[in-house]
Amino acid sequence: MPPKPAPPAAGGPPASKGAAAAKGPPAAGGPPAAGAPPAAGAPEKPPEETQTPEELAFYAPNYLCLTILAVILFPPLGLIAIFFSYKTSQANKNSEWEDAYLNSGRTGWLDVFAILIGLGIIYAYTLFM
Repeated sequence: MPPKPAPPAAGGPPASKGAAAAKGPPAAGGPPAAGAPPAAGAPEKPPEETQTPEELAFYAPNYLCLTILAVILFPPLGLIAIFFSYKTSQANKNSEWEDAYLNSGRTGWLDVFAILIGLGIIYAYTLFM
């Protein structure tokens, strides 16, 4: 028993029996039909890596605001802090928690030292100049 043809789309003309019979597998060079599995030789998209809510709760802070203040007050240490802040963000994104927390700690210390040195320079300048 042959399969029944699909009902026509709303508003479109009814398909003739010849048109339904002419439908078949797409040509070898044509695009695959919607919903069809990809061909064996076609490159597949890698599955999208998503992090669970539990993983997102373990994000190490990257201290971005403190890093910006550190760059303004004492750029030599502030620029190094930017590097470690970036490495923290990348490690968080890749779920490398140990690296993220190590780099986060380095960023925090560098930010504090840069801010203290910068404020010390400003204080010494206003006091003695």
